[in-house]
Amino acid sequence: MTRLNVDCLRLIFNELKFNKKFLHTCLLVNREWCHLIVPILWKKYSWDYDHEESEKKLFNTILSYLPSSSRQFLLDNDVKLPSKIFLKPQLFNYISFCKYLEAEIINKIIGMVFDQVDEINTAEYDRKNLLEQEIYKLFISRCKNLKELSWQTFQPLSLFPGASTCFPRLYSLSIDIDCVNSNALYKMSLICKDLNILSIYNYSQDNPGLISLIDAQKNLKNVSISPHIKKESCKELSKALTRKGNTITDLNLESVNIIPPLFLTSLISLKISNSYEYENFGKEIQEFQQYLGNSEFPELQFLDVDELSCFKELAMLIGKTRGNISGVSIYIFDKSAENTGMLIKAIANNCPKIKWLSTYLEPKDFIYVKSLLLNCKNLISVKFDSLNFGVNKNDNIGDELLEILTKFSPKSLIEISISGNWKYSIDAFNRFFESFRGRTLNYFEINNGQDYITEGHKMIVRQYIIEGLIIDSNFI
Repeated sequence: MTRLNVDCLRLIFNELKFNKKFLHTCLLVNREWCHLIVPILWKKYSWDYDHEESEKKLFNTILSYLPSSSRQFLLDNDVKLPSKIFLKPQLFNYISFCKYLEAEIINKIIGMVFDQVDEINTAEYDRKNLLEQEIYKLFISRCKNLKELSWQTFQPLSLFPGASTCFPRLYSLSIDIDCVNSNALYKMSLICKDLNILSIYNYSQDNPGLISLIDAQKNLKNVSISPHIKKESCKELSKALTRKGNTITDLNLESVNIIPPLFLTSLISLKISNSYEYENFGKEIQEFQQYLGNSEFPELQFLDVDELSCFKELAMLIGKTRGNISGVSIYIFDKSAENTGMLIKAIANNCPKIKWLSTYLEPKDFIYVKSLLLNCKNLISVKFDSLNFGVNKNDNIGDELLEILTKFSPKSLIEISISGNWKYSIDAFNRFFESFRGRTLNYFEINNGQDYITEGHKMIVRQYIIEGLIIDSNFI
């Protein structure tokens, strides 16, 4: 039988990198396979152990690589390492294969050494801090061209020996600003210039080191910012993001206080979440909405807005895109929102390629759904929620929406969700499902309550499921 060469084997094993059990079995085939598989497992995936004993073995293996100087330093400071790490030398330089450095792993190793005791006295904290320092120094000195880093420690990682060879090829960096000081970030900006993904947590005010890090990047594409609840204006951060307007494609803002740049010409995905109390940030919300209405994201494909009632501004933004939007998702808690119809109209006129839509409607907006269905022939899924709860029980106000869906839905539309706050007659319900004969409705949902859904409605759905016209529903 023809023997596979090393390059072919390496390609095969890399394709199987998520199947740890299989790769562990392959380790035992022969020395050549072992030498090929060990670096793959130690990139990251071997750290995902299911059993406590296996995890301890892994952590002890890592600790066994601590140099004698670190061991003596820790011993002198009353940090007692597991005795198992001194038993025998390792077959491979495992640490050098690591491409992903996660704070969670370091914290677990520290927890194991200190037997999960979480004392708050100063001496215990200092000992844990020293062990953390030596473990990070170990990784940074041994790892070459790390790919991902979770920087959630007060340790100045960019200042440790070996940082200049460990971090220059970083692809993804996650930073907890509460832990990392500006000087350490500035030093990282001199080393790391090829980030594609940057996640920033607990951002509370403009940080010069972070601004330098963003400015240093050549191809920054994905940025996610989660601010601290006690935050100040971050306009310098906004300016830094604007300067990367030709490379950033995905932007996730979890607070309106992070003013977005006006022009991110390459942006294809925008996610905005406002999880903080509106009354605390009323001025920021108004300013944010103004920026949003004036912004231009011509290449936008995905728009996701959470807890921000700005349908008018979103409609204005969509009107300035180039027709490439595939998905729009709006979720709000404020039921007093206005201009929902304006958004539907903007989507109908400017988003011929849209496939997924989740938004809100008032009965007066139903008329815009017709043009949406006629103009957007690629729709796969729609979800229409209501803003109002005080619907007259004797008024079948939802029949108009069902009639529009019945007459004008494109053949691509196979997932439909409509509000339970609108009342639907049995006849309109039945006509709606009859219109799907010859095709299949994969999923039908009544969202936001089922106060007006009777047993008669449910019987209709069950019958069409039996006939195969409906695959699944949330109220069968």
